[in-house]
Amino acid sequence: MSEPPTEPQAGARRYPRTFGGLVASMIVLVLAVLGYWVVQRALNPTPEISPEAVDYLDTAAAAQEAGIPVVYPTSLPEGWIATEVRLTPGDRLVWGIPMLTDEERFVGLQQEDEDLHTLLDTYVDENARQGADVMIDSPVASRWSSWTDEGGDHAFAAEVGETVVLVYGSAPATDLKELVSRLSTAPVG
Repeated sequence: MSEPPTEPQAGARRYPRTFGGLVASMIVLVLAVLGYWVVQRALNPTPEISPEAVDYLDTAAAAQEAGIPVVYPTSLPEGWIATEVRLTPGDRLVWGIPMLTDEERFVGLQQEDEDLHTLLDTYVDENARQGADVMIDSPVASRWSSWTDEGGDHAFAAEVGETVVLVYGSAPATDLKELVSRLSTAPVG
């Protein structure tokens, strides 16, 4: 025997689904997320991080003791800091010191057993334009080639031993020349 069909039970009522209701719920959701973000920013402000100075002279001294002929600034102009020291010894020397000036402009010193144009492509610009050579009173080299790019960066380069030394950055050319004049290969003392 078969059972008589049952009547549909009264279930949850359906609400009318309209495009306006969809838009309103999306607005409420966006406002809730935005409100959460504002509260989080107010309660947990982003800390200001200032770069810390590193002592590049210790690394330069250690490299010299290991027989690696690095070029380094004997001192930095007042207010400048070295932010990192990079040394990769081996068959092809890689030595670099990124710095910030007192006006927080970038200056880099890079010494590598590499072709000058490869260094310019890597650290300055693939389309760096060569200017006139300049004479800078520096213990490591007196004649430096000068380079610029369309973004206003400058660079000075010279061969020192079997390596190329490149001083480059967004700082004014006078700042870069000041750093070049402080370069040395003498034992760190």
